[in-house]
Amino acid sequence: MGTTHGRTVRNEREGARAAPHRIAVLALPGVPPFELGIPSRVFGSAMEADGRLLYEVTVCTADGAPVPSDAGFTVQPAAGPEALARADTVIVPPTHAMPELGHGGPLPPEVASAIAGIRPGTRLVSICTGSYVLAAAGLLDGRPATTHWNLAPEFRRVYPKVKVDEDVLFVDDGDVLTSAGVAAGVDLCLHMIRRDHGAATANRAARICVVPPWRDGGQAQFIDRPVPEPALAGTTATRAWALEHLAEPLTLARLAEHARMSLRSFTRRFRDEVGTTPVQWLTAQRLELAKQLLETTDLPIDLVAHRAGLGSGNSLRAHMRTAFGVSPAAYRRTFGAGAARGT
Repeated sequence: MGTTHGRTVRNEREGARAAPHRIAVLALPGVPPFELGIPSRVFGSAMEADGRLLYEVTVCTADGAPVPSDAGFTVQPAAGPEALARADTVIVPPTHAMPELGHGGPLPPEVASAIAGIRPGTRLVSICTGSYVLAAAGLLDGRPATTHWNLAPEFRRVYPKVKVDEDVLFVDDGDVLTSAGVAAGVDLCLHMIRRDHGAATANRAARICVVPPWRDGGQAQFIDRPVPEPALAGTTATRAWALEHLAEPLTLARLAEHARMSLRSFTRRFRDEVGTTPVQWLTAQRLELAKQLLETTDLPIDLVAHRAGLGSGNSLRAHMRTAFGVSPAAYRRTFGAGAARGT
């Protein structure tokens, strides 16, 4: 569909009262109601401080007709394929009624026609096995993507041109984004809000939805380990404590000491519970704090780095370029309070 995001939300922010970003959610036969409702719930909770909605979400079908869900009731769409043609972002939730896609079969003619009508440059998104629809349309060829971990071997076999990574929650490839199963769709939607409008707006939406505000896309989507016994100590309390002490030196030894575990036990338990190493998690939390400080304060870059526990401004610049591809100054120009005012 092109290599750029047509009418970017970031550009929309330059206008004081720009129209909401238009999102079309394509409901296909056999759609799970939970995944279908994720975009409306999450993007519908994203708003400016004055309550102005930032997104307009429309549920549509390929031909405008109702479709059966996989929960025993019918979904009545608000629109047909015309919603896809005028959307700035198109989201495809999973479907459990197109088994032919699991064998490399073609899309139903009405679905293929509707997708063909999407404007070049429109941002394309899939949740869970919605990736099969994008792949069948040839829209994931040569791109990194993910899907539900349990179906990754099948997906890789059927669509060999797609660079499948089943070990992540979601993949952001610019104008094409894909997520893993179920709740990972929430993570991806919040990531998109954060990318479009910054962490403060995404965090407000997360609070309204009563979900965690941030899980990195690189976090493992499935950890094949038994759930720790309730009687055994966990790392939850130590993680909460660490979030209150990010500006301090937090060595692995200090974290393990707080959890009253040996280094080896703490590292193993942490990975079991979080899906990443303590150091990786700590760096991610510090970067998240740094982004919030860049958005909401005028603190010098060196002081932002210090308060986030990242040492010097040079260290913060290196971390942000590696993680996000931008410098702290560029991030502040885009998402800081001055950018929101158009100054």
